[in-house]
Amino acid sequence: MTKTNDVLKRLRAAGSAANIAGMARYGIRPAIAYGVSTPVIRSIAKELRGGIRGSDSIDKMELASALWSTNVLEARMLATMIADPLQIPEEEVERWVREFDCWSVCDSACIGLLWRTPFAWRKLREWSRREPEYERRAAFALLAGLAVHDKKATDGQFRSALRLIAKAARDDRNFVKKAVNWALRQIGKRNPELREAAIETAESLIATGSRSARWIGHDALRELRRQATPRPAKQ
Repeated sequence: MTKTNDVLKRLRAAGSAANIAGMARYGIRPAIAYGVSTPVIRSIAKELRGGIRGSDSIDKMELASALWSTNVLEARMLATMIADPLQIPEEEVERWVREFDCWSVCDSACIGLLWRTPFAWRKLREWSRREPEYERRAAFALLAGLAVHDKKATDGQFRSALRLIAKAARDDRNFVKKAVNWALRQIGKRNPELREAAIETAESLIATGSRSARWIGHDALRELRRQATPRPAKQ
């Protein structure tokens, strides 16, 4: 616990009330926050990764789990940055996802860590069927991360994921629909074939009677069509 307490002291000293107020303006309202800037958190994470017996995954996971259990936003952000994606137990991931209480930690976990786990694709399907807002958001934040980073994934995997997007697009909760929109746009950026498939999905959403689905479709379509339009050659 000493290591965890030392980290908490550093985070508390680096925080500010002004940063907490700024986070609230962006909808980040966790149970506990110190108001530490992201660059500072990343700097501490880099130091921790290098200082725990080199590459000892067990020690990193023990610290990550302890930091998560503090319920402090910045400590949880650190946990997502130092955990080993190939060693983190699936049960621990499930604990984290059930305890997400703001979009920033959810997204940090999905984009920085969880897409690299061996069970990422299975989890996004499972979480897309969950009812809690942040658990469902996690599915589509994870899908966005996979679309950007998973170079080995096939177009077929993303075409199947578009069906998950179509199902979840009717969920009008703010943090869900924004993640669904994000995932749709990122799939469309992978290559021309998936862009066309994403455009078809966006158009089908616009044609529904769901307000949230129409918003997702219109917003994604603006970006996807802009990318599909070739730039004029320089004279």
